[in-house]
Amino acid sequence: MNTALLILPSFMLILIGLALARAFDYGRDFWEGLEKLVYFVLFPALLFRSIAVSAIDFGSLARVVGSAWGILLTAVALAALTRPIFKPEPILAASCAQCAFRFNTYIGFAVAGSLFGPPGLAVAALLAGAVVPIANVFAVAFLAKHGKRGFLGELARNPLIVSTVAGFLFNVAGLKLPDFADRTLDLLGSSALPAGLLAVGAALRLEPPHGAMGPHAWWLTVKLFVKPLAAFGCIRFFGLTGVEAGVLMLWASLPCASSAYILAVRMGGDGPAVATQVTAGTLMAMITIPLWMMTVT
Repeated sequence: MNTALLILPSFMLILIGLALARAFDYGRDFWEGLEKLVYFVLFPALLFRSIAVSAIDFGSLARVVGSAWGILLTAVALAALTRPIFKPEPILAASCAQCAFRFNTYIGFAVAGSLFGPPGLAVAALLAGAVVPIANVFAVAFLAKHGKRGFLGELARNPLIVSTVAGFLFNVAGLKLPDFADRTLDLLGSSALPAGLLAVGAALRLEPPHGAMGPHAWWLTVKLFVKPLAAFGCIRFFGLTGVEAGVLMLWASLPCASSAYILAVRMGGDGPAVATQVTAGTLMAMITIPLWMMTVT
């Protein structure tokens, strides 16, 4: 019960964002501006500081990252089975397969911070940095065999990746942030998660289900049940405890990121179907995440 209460405020911010976007005529430009501020400024500040000032247990971290890679590849393989099992429209399968394995980092960091404080944020940041590039590669691969953009270049300019790597190198080098820089980054980072969660809520689309129900149920089952179950097995097998166990379970139980919708639209996919997945998964995760987290906290 305590775990659920600690997580509840993060989901309340998502619901508030959803209500604000529909009750007031702020316009899409307002929410897009907020998303860009979080993505390019506030979130990188949070990630860099969280990693730069934390003590990193490299042994436990290696087991966490290795487990996450294995879980991700399992989810990708199950997503690929959608076509032979359900035989959906090719464009539907190509667009929504990513919803079985991509994850919402804003929710992840908010919950990690609520449950585990700065150490949880640091582990979550390093885990995301290790998994995001692989998840993005598979998401693009499902939608098209030949991307028009330079993918390595996109990763090199990704603020999440850049700030994670920079913070990691700063930490390993044994450097110390000056007090004024630490305080400045702390102020910026403290704004990132509330603003990011409001943006997540504003991006949700309350529309009728789009596409066949069978594939949608399959992707949601893989995302919200199979991945956490696999994480539970890894935690037991490797003997993970504390922050590492909690962050791995949290990462595995996160819903799909709203950026999956943007990718599908930009690559000519079925945007409404992806929006259905993101919205349904986010709302369902408000129930499933607390339940899964109670198994490790």
